Formats: sequence, structure tokens, C-alpha cells
Amino acid sequence: MAIAPDTKDWTWVVETRCDECGTDPAGFAREDVPRLLRETAARWVAFLRDGRATTVRPDDRTWAPLEYAVHVRDVVRLYDERLRLMLETDNPLYPNWDQDASAVADRYLEQDPAEVADDLEREAEVLARRFAAVTDWDRPGRRSDGARFTVDSFARYFLHDPLHHLHDVGA
Repeated sequence: MAIAPDTKDWTWVVETRCDECGTDPAGFAREDVPRLLRETAARWVAFLRDGRATTVRPDDRTWAPLEYAVHVRDVVRLYDERLRLMLETDNPLYPNWDQDASAVADRYLEQDPAEVADDLEREAEVLARRFAAVTDWDRPGRRSDGARFTVDSFARYFLHDPLHHLHDVGA
């Protein structure tokens, strides 16, 4: 069963506290991004390894905890690629990504939580190291819907996603 797509524009979280999850990305210091990513990934890995990442959807409008976890792993992959583009290309336009189509095509509900945990742990470390190496936080990039980011705002926007989804799954 497909979930109705989330059509909200979440870019406001770069500057404003999220009332749903309590995360305030505007308060993140640049130098803390790698540490915050590692800590958040560790919480997801623990969630995946302790059996809480079930395949039960709470209702027909909400992903199951495993789907959220796989989504977070894929977001880490995607943001590593986008950050690489921002650092190596002048003002790149990111390829479009439909998270809902990916959930269906990649069978999020059928993925092995242990494999997702291993992937997330490894790929979060790669992205944390890439963020740690950033020297120009003002480099720009653009999303296919026209949203514009600097590496700084991109990092804040990114960090909200896995933190928000921890809230979604009650972890």
C-alpha cells in the first residue's frame, strides 16, 4: 500500500525550530555537524538493531518504522552525493529524487534491518568526514524545485531530517 506523498516545503527548518520534533537547526554550529550526524546515526543504528524497526504501519498515511529507517539511510546517501556536487561543482542543480517512489521501488518494507544499520553506520561516517573537511560553507547548490542552499544551510536542512524521523518513530 502506497503512502500519500509529503508535499510540505520543509526548507523553513533551516532558520526556525520545528514544532513537531523540537529540532532547531538554526542553533547547530558548523563544527558540530559531523558529531551531530554521527550521534544521530548511532541512534538510528541502535533502533535498527534492537528490533524496534518494525514493518507495521500505524495507519494508512504513515510509514512503518523500518520504512523511516531505510529512508534515513537513503537520505544520508543522497546528501553525500549532493554535498560532493556542491564542493566540486559551481552552483550545481541536484537531480530530482522522489522519496515516495524510492520507498516503493526499493521495497523499503522488505529490507533487512541489520543490513540497513550497517549501511547507515558506514555511510553516515563517510558523510560526517565530508562535512568535517568543508572549508567553504558558502558554496551554493540548488534543488530541482528551485530551493537554494549554501553548504551551511544544506547541513542544517539535512540534519533535521534524520532527527525529525527519530521523533516520528518514537526513538
